[in-house]
Amino acid sequence: MATIVKFENVGLRYGIGTETLSDLSFSLERGGFYFLTGASGAGKTSLLRLLFLAQRPSRGLIRLFGEDMVTLPRDRLPLFRRRIGVVFQDFRLIPHLSAFDNVALPLRVAGTPERDIERAVSEMLAWVGLADRISARPATLSGGEQQRVAIARAVIGRPDILVADEPTGNLDSTTGAEILKLINDLHQRLEATVLIVTHDMGVAESCQRTIRLRDGKIVEDIRR
Repeated sequence: MATIVKFENVGLRYGIGTETLSDLSFSLERGGFYFLTGASGAGKTSLLRLLFLAQRPSRGLIRLFGEDMVTLPRDRLPLFRRRIGVVFQDFRLIPHLSAFDNVALPLRVAGTPERDIERAVSEMLAWVGLADRISARPATLSGGEQQRVAIARAVIGRPDILVADEPTGNLDSTTGAEILKLINDLHQRLEATVLIVTHDMGVAESCQRTIRLRDGKIVEDIRR
């Protein structure tokens, strides 16, 4: 399979302190399903910020979709960000918008015609099991329902990469298992590359490949 993500000797330093991430080298293949794990403070979220282009590294090379992200002009970054869907532990839905409008937001930002948005969003919300909650605002939804809306928003633009930062962290075990199954089903449907961050090694061991961080460095890269 073709490589879609490549990190070479990547380091990240905030301010003048010690490096948060050091000498990260790994690659992810197109269409793969991966877990990133490690204790709190290991650097997982910092790595994700590099991956979804919210942060530039202090040193090293990051290539996404065959392009060098370190030297890429800033005005080209939005085009690449649209190819990456992100799901956060705390959902990050916009409180005053309905489920429909939260999911529609990426398409509206991209300039998609409204008639196409209505069809795509309605189909996506039905697919994640929320056809009857399309007009609901986040405060009226359960945690699992909010995460389903967040996942629908992340994949509505059919991204090449889906990144999920502790997507089950705020959910009970049953709901968390349902969310992981949903992400796996989406992986099969979209054929996207999926990277899930979790501190739960039991969950991570169910995956074809697990990368483990400790103190900002890769200490294990397990392929099954």
